[in-house]
Amino acid sequence: MALGAGQTADKRARRARGELESEVLAALWAADQALSPGQVHAELVPGLAYNTVQTILIRLYDKGLLLREPEGRTHLYRPAQAQADLAAQQMHAVLARGSDHTAVLQRFLTTLSQPDAAALRELVAGRHDPENPSWARR
Repeated sequence: MALGAGQTADKRARRARGELESEVLAALWAADQALSPGQVHAELVPGLAYNTVQTILIRLYDKGLLLREPEGRTHLYRPAQAQADLAAQQMHAVLARGSDHTAVLQRFLTTLSQPDAAALRELVAGRHDPENPSWARR
C-alpha cells in the first residue's frame, strides 16, 4: 500500500472501530479503583497521545459506559457496569438486529469453544453455581 503525503512507514496501523474504547474499558476493569486520564494513559500502549485517551474517556462517559467524579482539576473514571454485564448487553443488541434469532443463535453456538459450550449447557439446564466460578470449567 502506498503511503500518503506526510505518512511514514512506522505510523501505527489504523485500529479497528471500537478497539481503543475496548482497551480503555479493559484498563479500567482491571483497576481496583477509579483512574485519572493520566493513569489510564499509562496503562495503554506507548505512543498513544494523552489527549486521545482523554477524548475516549469523555466519549465513553457520554455513552453511559463510565462514571466519573471530580478530583482536583481532573476527573477519575470507573466503569458504570461489570464487564460481563456490558458483554451481555452487546450480545443482546446484536441478536435483536437479526430477523431470524434462531439462525443467529445457531451460528453463534457453532463458534463456541468446548468449554464455553459446556458452560452454556450448564446455564440453560440451570445447574450452575454462581458462588463457584469453577463450575464452568468442568
